[in-house]
This record gives sequence, C-alpha cells and structure tokens, in this order.
Amino acid sequence: MSKTRELENIAKEIASCKVCPTLCKTAINPVPGEGNPDAEIMFIGEAPGAEEDRQGRPFVGASGQFLESMLEAIGLRRSDVFITNIVKYRPPGNRDPLPEEIKACWPWLERQINTIKPKIIGLLGRYAMNIFLPGLQISKCHGQPKRKGELIFLPLYHPAVALYNANMRTVLQEDFARIPVILKQTKSKFKQSKLLI
Repeated sequence: MSKTRELENIAKEIASCKVCPTLCKTAINPVPGEGNPDAEIMFIGEAPGAEEDRQGRPFVGASGQFLESMLEAIGLRRSDVFITNIVKYRPPGNRDPLPEEIKACWPWLERQINTIKPKIIGLLGRYAMNIFLPGLQISKCHGQPKRKGELIFLPLYHPAVALYNANMRTVLQEDFARIPVILKQTKSKFKQSKLLI
C-alpha cells in the first residue's frame, strides 16, 4: 500500500472515531494532519486549536503562519513537511488533552510516524516533547536533537510563544536554522555520533 493511501486510511479512521466520545462530541472537525507522505521532517504539536478545529487542518492560525515563515527561512514549504498533533480533535476550551484522550489517539500517530518514516521529528512545545521525551525541560534542550531508538527528535518551542513574547521569535528562528544541518548529519553515519545524543 502506498504511503498516501495509508495516510488517507488513517484520516478516515480518525474521522469515524468512537474511541474517545468526549473529543468527538465537542469538536467540529477531526484534524488528522497533512503534508508530504515522503517528508523527511515531521512536526508534532499538542492538539488542534479553534481555527484548526474549524478548518480541519493543523497549524492554520497565527502560530501556523509563523511556522510557515520559519520553514520558508530554511528553504522549505509547508507541503515539504508533514504536520500533525498528539490528539486529533480539539479539546474543549483548549484544555490540555487528558491521558485517556492521548491513549485513544496514540495508535494513529504511531501509524503516521511509521508510514512517513521521517528523518527528524520536530516536537512543537513542552507538551508534545514530554510525550516522547519525558523528564526533559524544554528551556534546557530546545534545538538539541535527541535520539530515541531509530528516531531523531528535535524539541522546539511552540510557535505560539513567539506571538506573545518577541524575544522567543529569535530563539525559534535560530533553532529552526539548525534543521538543515541536523538533516544533513542524519545522512552521514560518521557525523551523527558527533551531533546526536
């Protein structure tokens, strides 16, 4: 089965989800994620927000626009990467996802990762980071690639922080500027050990 077909199947399953009745009942649209099935870089956020819920697409609000501008700064377009969230429906009132909601959505996220097989997974925000890299503090490890098994994770501040704190805009831009370097080193076995921990 092609990657595109498998991602479409996952999206259909998410749209017909009955595992987590709370989110399905309160959200307007499922937000499975979107992007290049062959993406070398995948970005994972926490959960859809209000605008994402309305459109059924991830990161389409103000923080999404900033994300796109940071991608453009490193020579990438939104269509070059794959963007999704830990949970696939907006939690009521933008609250944090509950453990049972994360558990319900986890198989889909896992299948998306296994289907796309990205070289780098950018974790957008403390919440997404803690799901994959528990125990770390984003203030101390942002922009530093972490290897976990065969996957390489890059903790990043959530783009929304730049909307409220102008100083964080520069931090995010500097961290994003490292992505092409890290990507290049993932393709060089000799250099990987020097950069990745």
